[in-house]
Amino acid sequence: MKQPNLLLITSDQQHWDTLGVTNPLVRTPALDELARQGTRFDRAYCPNPTCSPTRASLITGMYPSLHGCWTIGVKMPEDVPTIGQALGARGYESILVGKAHFQPLKSAPGSESIECQPTLRDLDFWRRFHGPWYGFNRVETARMHGDESHVGQHYAIWMEEHGLKNWRDYFQAWPPSKTPDDRPYYLRDQRHWNLPAQLHHTTWVAQRTIANIERCAQAGKPFLLWSSFFDPHPPYIVSEPWASMYRPQDMRPGKLAPGELDRMPPHFRKTQEKRPDFAMYNEPGGSGLHGFHSQLRDPEELKKDIAAYYGMVSFMDQRIGQILQSLDRLGLADDTLVVFTTDHGHFLGQHGLTAKGPFHYEDMVKVPFLVRWPGKVPSGRVSGALQSLVDVPPTFLRAAGMDVPGIMQGVDQLPVWRGEQPAARDHVIVENRHNPTRMHLRTWIDQRWKITVYRDADFGEMFDLQEDPGEVRNLWDEPALAAQKSRLLHRFVQSSLIQEPTRMPRITGA
Repeated sequence: MKQPNLLLITSDQQHWDTLGVTNPLVRTPALDELARQGTRFDRAYCPNPTCSPTRASLITGMYPSLHGCWTIGVKMPEDVPTIGQALGARGYESILVGKAHFQPLKSAPGSESIECQPTLRDLDFWRRFHGPWYGFNRVETARMHGDESHVGQHYAIWMEEHGLKNWRDYFQAWPPSKTPDDRPYYLRDQRHWNLPAQLHHTTWVAQRTIANIERCAQAGKPFLLWSSFFDPHPPYIVSEPWASMYRPQDMRPGKLAPGELDRMPPHFRKTQEKRPDFAMYNEPGGSGLHGFHSQLRDPEELKKDIAAYYGMVSFMDQRIGQILQSLDRLGLADDTLVVFTTDHGHFLGQHGLTAKGPFHYEDMVKVPFLVRWPGKVPSGRVSGALQSLVDVPPTFLRAAGMDVPGIMQGVDQLPVWRGEQPAARDHVIVENRHNPTRMHLRTWIDQRWKITVYRDADFGEMFDLQEDPGEVRNLWDEPALAAQKSRLLHRFVQSSLIQEPTRMPRITGA
């Protein structure tokens, strides 16, 4: 069998319902066409709703509790086996273009990071460095979102090569400054970016992805290429014409249903206070918790955010279309397995929330997921088969004709992707250990039920997604469903046994 090319395209923090095929308010013609040419899976989930842990799972096939990058600000250990290493040993060119976020913004003995300041802006270092790194033998990366101060690395070099010597003028200064009223950085008023679209990092990721595809095609080498876009992660800022593509008055923010947080754990209710006190969640070895601030927003400002967010998605869609066109131009489309997804979701007003945090609603943990492989993956199909992003590495290996190592915890979804069997798993797990012990939770989801357990806490969450798809009625303390809750918790415990890896096989009695 000819070795297929493996192209993983990801966005960053994209709500599952921001594709034109599901949401007519969003214009994504390239991704809509990808969905028509392949299969859209509408029950796909992240293994963790924060960047670094899920991104590490996408290259290891392991849950964060095993690969070691258990939250952001934690280094992904460099000795953990990755899919790039496995495929590289079989002749693949393994490439990362765009966002990595495998390492923290600080460096410390025993936890050294090259994704930190001042290294991020040391362009001489990045001119020399292109890998190998985490199994990728070619790396072209950057770290910022929008116009953040963490800009630099290969993206800054590219901007200089394209004539923008004063690129620092278009980004926030380092060290960064806070907003006047100490709001989170992403809640700023500026949404129109004066950086030309042709020099935006969305353009950079697409151009460098295409260049690397062309390089592999010329060399006749199969590739594993992760094309990793930075948008639509906040701050909500984008170049024209995308910043003005959507009218704020046309946007429809999510809402908080009256009384829906009455039965929820206390940190949910605190988000709706003007000056909430989250001090009880602080602990040694911890850091700031995403989403733990007042989430009260002016509805008109939220509409402006959503308009910018949709513009970021549409801009990215156009550039993804160029990547897919390059496969056609080079005659590689039929031999390339393409997967599009994101690392985790995003709140746009749903349940009174914005951005992200330890709130395991579907908006946060469910992700868009498209698969195309002409002649092998059915076209125009929508599947409800459960998917986890931790399944991508083992499935890529099977597509390349390779065995799945025992240390990987994801399951082989290839027969499901190909339409040969209805499902490969009956549940998914979402981990979230945002600080060492406080705000440590885990969620179990099957086709109908969803249950969340918190460390050292009596409260929890239980939703019937069939009867309550909007997740407004927490059933955790419902007396009539005590037996159902017990059954779900038992299955939850069973799942922890099922996902235990077998790195080395047993080959003898002792």
